[in-house]
Amino acid sequence: MAVFNHSEFDSHEQVVFCADAETGLKAIIAVHSTALGPAVGGCRLWDYASDEAALNDVLRLSRGMTYKNAMAGLPLGGGKSVIIGDAKKIKSEALFRAFGRMVHRLSGSYYSAEDVNITTGDIMIVNKETSFVAGLEGKSGNPAPFTALGTYRGIKAAAKHKFGSDSLEGKTIAVQGLGSVGFYLCEHLHKEGARLVVTDINKEAVQRAVTLFGATAVELDAIYAVDADVYAPCALGATLSDETIPQLKARIVAGCANNQLQQARHGEILRQKGILYAPDYVINAGGIINVAFEMRPEGYSEQESTAKVMAIYDTLINIFERADADNQPTSVVADLMAQEIIRRGKTQ
Repeated sequence: MAVFNHSEFDSHEQVVFCADAETGLKAIIAVHSTALGPAVGGCRLWDYASDEAALNDVLRLSRGMTYKNAMAGLPLGGGKSVIIGDAKKIKSEALFRAFGRMVHRLSGSYYSAEDVNITTGDIMIVNKETSFVAGLEGKSGNPAPFTALGTYRGIKAAAKHKFGSDSLEGKTIAVQGLGSVGFYLCEHLHKEGARLVVTDINKEAVQRAVTLFGATAVELDAIYAVDADVYAPCALGATLSDETIPQLKARIVAGCANNQLQQARHGEILRQKGILYAPDYVINAGGIINVAFEMRPEGYSEQESTAKVMAIYDTLINIFERADADNQPTSVVADLMAQEIIRRGKTQ
């Protein structure tokens, strides 16, 4: 399995393969950059089809965390970890403690937190073996509400730029994925009077959205072709592809999923189609912003954290305006802005 010449390898500082025979732990930790501070990023537990798929995911996600933290103005670098397996079968205290020992061996170059299929309770177990964790219960806690708030603010910013008003009342928003963040997002959108069209592999979550928000449910593959103002990808990544983009009727893509573009070139394809794309690692930064406030020497402040999450709106407006001025995709502009911040950090 190639690493250094892997298509997603981007001069990552560390890629650590972890295994524990006693618990069955198989994990990969990727530290992309510590130029701005220790690498921080969640741990994802997923039943990957292959080790190669897990490596591809962790390399992309860790780079995204570097850019996310930079664009959010946080003194943090970017990293990510993945545990390979079925969450319904392999979760145990022993497994998470083994993972904690692996994280601890990196001596603080990487701090782990929650991500897909990982709860604050799981992180509390990891914390028994290492202090290099964030998003703990009793401190900043569950990051999902803050990720949802930032995504909601980002959708409003995109609406302002595309439609001239950030009001979402009466707008149709197609939400793909009703996990913790996606469901919190639907609450915000419903309160503002948006019409929701939803889909998820979890039929119970779909029914809850129908009942609580008056949402319209569609099948998984039907979400792309919904006659909507906004397509909000909130499930796993890479849903914007050669197959799905031609189906889109929405004029905005803005959601909380990571790595929404299957390939970098899809940002330009969206631009050519006149679809405004809110770069994923900018719009979904609310959770890591909240976690970062837990890590401050002066301690956690929900009020200050919330204010910084709200400012995602302004960051996106700046990206949209620069993309228009430079006649470039928003995805490219966001990358350039993040790289500028990281270069400044390296020279300071």
